[in-house]
Amino acid sequence: MTTEITQGIKVSVETEYQPEYSSPAQRHFVFTYRITIENNSQYTFQLLRRHWYIHDATFEMREVEGDGVVGKQPVLEPGQSHRYVSGCNLRSGTGKMYGTYTMERSLDGKVIEVAIPAFSMIVPFRLN
Repeated sequence: MTTEITQGIKVSVETEYQPEYSSPAQRHFVFTYRITIENNSQYTFQLLRRHWYIHDATFEMREVEGDGVVGKQPVLEPGQSHRYVSGCNLRSGTGKMYGTYTMERSLDGKVIEVAIPAFSMIVPFRLN
């Protein structure tokens, strides 16, 4: 698990290779990642947007931006957390992702960029 904290917002990531949805012969490797966002600050925040950088080892970097996460823009009171699962396809079987969440503080509308820590995606047979 990788973790990063920005202004009291803790983002933790766990990844898992999905062999049943992958096809190595066709250079199609599927990974899921589970993200937990914890509000350890004294303020209420709403997650507005996401911005991802996806590096596939032997292919070009991709960027993905959009509103919220998996169709939601969660509001996190102090002490609350939000967890979701999403996925990524790679062609090489090895890569990494990182990015930011744009979050708004409810008290005064201040917008902050919360770091999503870099995490690796490696098919298990490449670890030997």
